[in-house]
Amino acid sequence: MASDTSSKLDYDGPRISVTADEAVTVMIDILRGLGCDDDTASCIADHLADASLCGVESHGVMRILQYARQFRNGYMRPVANPFIAHRDGAFLTLDGDGGHGIPAMGIAFESTIEAALDTGMAVTSIVNLGHTGRHGAFAELAAEAGMMSVLIGGGNRAVWRQVAPYGGAAAKLPTNPWCVGLPGGENGPFVMDMATSMVAGGWIYAAENAGAALPAGCLIDSNGNPTTDPQAYFDGGAILPAAGQKGYALALAAELIAEALIGPVATEGNWLLVMIDTTRLTSGHTLQSRAEEVLADIRSCPPAPGFERVEIPGERERRCRVEAGGIIAIPERTWTDILALRDQIMAGGA
Repeated sequence: MASDTSSKLDYDGPRISVTADEAVTVMIDILRGLGCDDDTASCIADHLADASLCGVESHGVMRILQYARQFRNGYMRPVANPFIAHRDGAFLTLDGDGGHGIPAMGIAFESTIEAALDTGMAVTSIVNLGHTGRHGAFAELAAEAGMMSVLIGGGNRAVWRQVAPYGGAAAKLPTNPWCVGLPGGENGPFVMDMATSMVAGGWIYAAENAGAALPAGCLIDSNGNPTTDPQAYFDGGAILPAAGQKGYALALAAELIAEALIGPVATEGNWLLVMIDTTRLTSGHTLQSRAEEVLADIRSCPPAPGFERVEIPGERERRCRVEAGGIIAIPERTWTDILALRDQIMAGGA
């Protein structure tokens, strides 16, 4: 058993210590049984396990339960071939072919990095794909390639009405994430990966799966009253915007970019990816040394009561990955459900 993990869940129940390799094997079995090819299954499973190791439980192993439901009900296709549908100079469009978003987002970042190396800067519209996983993983890879990346997502309010606008009492917007990454200092890239809501939607699913509560100040029920019960969200409640009007404004900007700028949404959402080759502005060594000067100053800030240190966005996830030592602490009920799903599928119940 394991009890310590980085989590936003209000949960003190039992957790099962599972090796990342075991979790990957179980998830690959599930994904293959649902019709994914080997490459797709491995890509998704590896990504989810790494998210859990990084302490991002909302986008980790528990997501396999959601993905199984979505493959089964036809929300997204288990077999898909993402492709560059259009290119006009530095502007690209990637079509996810209605499949899972994690492999498609990987291809989008690879293609946009390649285009930015050629032109100095590239912009990609990403459409027609399912859930895209932990965006910080992609931003980190781009930063390690010398790129600054900005990823903005939204759209499909008809399906994903999750977040109340500031001052509102009903869900209107998706969680509309923003992710910014760039080469950082001595400890690696700076990566800001955030939902524009108080919590990502995945934390609510994680709480429901585990039988846990959410922190106060994250949710309202169907009457607009504060609650910590994830079930209240599923019964017509909503997530609150992060930082009040600031998170609301960022969410609405993302919705306009995704829907008004890029166009109608197919599958889950639309994304805008901006990639800048930082070597066109300054040498990599100069950037790293200047960044480290800034980041070291921030780290030197005395911690407030209740905190051990001031952390730089992106560094916590890398630290959690190292400290995890290849072990994921999964709420017992969640892991039991995942194993039951694997057994059902292996027995021919896909």
